[in-house]
Amino acid sequence: MDQPERQPRKLGWRFALLAVALAMLISGFVRALWLDVYYIPSASMEPLLGAGDRILVSRTDFQSEPIRRGDVVVFDGRGSFAPLNSGNGPIQDAVAAAGNWLGITGSDTTYIKRVIGLPGDQVVCCDDQQRLTVNGQALEEPYLYEGDAASKQKFNVIVPAGRLWLLGDHRSMSADSRSLLGAPGGGMVPLDRVIGRPVQIIWPLDRIAAVPRPAEVSTTAVASTITKDGH
Repeated sequence: MDQPERQPRKLGWRFALLAVALAMLISGFVRALWLDVYYIPSASMEPLLGAGDRILVSRTDFQSEPIRRGDVVVFDGRGSFAPLNSGNGPIQDAVAAAGNWLGITGSDTTYIKRVIGLPGDQVVCCDDQQRLTVNGQALEEPYLYEGDAASKQKFNVIVPAGRLWLLGDHRSMSADSRSLLGAPGGGMVPLDRVIGRPVQIIWPLDRIAAVPRPAEVSTTAVASTITKDGH
């Protein structure tokens, strides 16, 4: 008499598990190829993005449009911003990976910054008005955090082929390409490490908003663009 009652329950659990597995598979496929979710752990990109924001990142935008000076990019910092071997052990790494996948914790190897220098650019801090210059032309930076200088750290770099020079918008709070001057790679991020572009803030609720792609940062120089393969 009990068997007819237990069988539907067993089938119900199996169906639920199958549905969860299928949902995770579809979600993984979408996030690997189209849209992913990332957590912003710091204030380095204020005022555009704040600590605690969860963002959707398009993996396809730069496949059809070239990366421009002024674009905000999410990238894998291994080999440039982060050590290649930064693991803390299999259990800690698994917990961290789960938190990153769910978008509830930040990643030790994934970063978000703004493109200031494209391959071949000479980027200098600063001119007599304390502005960055690119190829000898002053850079207009309306996105900077209010009250921040363009940079208090002096530098004069030439971006190699296939690399990017990246800075945060909240310069006084940002560890970025400037922090790695003199290190192997000099803070230059390979183009093939770019994951995508933030397109939407999805959390917290009072911060939900699209993240529009900015116009290319203006100088009096001829506009430059570059595709991810460096051409």
